[in-house]
Amino acid sequence: MSYRQPTKAIVTDAGFASRFLPITKTIPKAMLPIGNRPVMELIIEECAAAGIEEIIIVATHEGKAYYEDYFTNACTRIRKLLHAQGKDDRYAPVQHVLDFPKIIVIEQDPAYPYGNGSPVASARRFIDDDEAFIVIYSDDVVYGSSDVKTLIESYAQHPDAQAIIIAQEMPTEVLNKYGIIRLQDGTDNLLHDIVEKPKIEDAPSNLTSYGRYLLTPDVFKYLDPRNTGLDNELWTVDAITRMVEDGPVYVERTRGHWMTTGDPKNYFLAHLQYVLNHEDYADDVRAFMNGGAA
Repeated sequence: MSYRQPTKAIVTDAGFASRFLPITKTIPKAMLPIGNRPVMELIIEECAAAGIEEIIIVATHEGKAYYEDYFTNACTRIRKLLHAQGKDDRYAPVQHVLDFPKIIVIEQDPAYPYGNGSPVASARRFIDDDEAFIVIYSDDVVYGSSDVKTLIESYAQHPDAQAIIIAQEMPTEVLNKYGIIRLQDGTDNLLHDIVEKPKIEDAPSNLTSYGRYLLTPDVFKYLDPRNTGLDNELWTVDAITRMVEDGPVYVERTRGHWMTTGDPKNYFLAHLQYVLNHEDYADDVRAFMNGGAA
């Protein structure tokens, strides 16, 4: 069965983010800043630039209010004050957020087990039976290109796809930290399976899978609370691997540069990379890193 091109994206941020405690006991992890904007805003921008019309953010019970406020609160009092001060340009970033496509914020279904597949399953009611859709993990940022656009373009070329996943080549020494793609024999773009955190000598390739997927509604057959895997969690990659039995799952290489923000060290590196590439104080940061004054 061929499904309609994606116009919706599910973005997940429903975990505990325990590696970032204590700050994440108060704010969601994807609300941590990259430059002067939260990680989540960069992801929403990627969706909007690719033509996505509706974005479903799946959050924790505590996090839901933060996202609703950030993406809908016009902070009229501040806008009026800035206007009176002749500083309307400072309000422009707020208006940019308010102009995003339709954003719906929901809580993860508490009936589902822990695992990165549960937020996706929680958004099932927003996905029509005849449409493909995008899934993004909010602790993955991509610089220099839009993976969402790559996925949509690939689906136009492969309408038979059960799913399409994005991959990035990684150095051999870190392959034991990620899900590593095994391709079908004799192909360079068809998934066989994903091996989670293999021993380096057992890694089937150097292609790392991360949180950018195009999925079809068939995935919900496998995102079932009874289908838990490693650590008794519900995993999206397990469901994608099972979809291979039903039809082709294609692998696309990213055209940009993926960085994870999923732990403090890598979050800092992703933040630093963004600042050096995009902020007007980047040269000051470089000078400071080289021993100069701040």
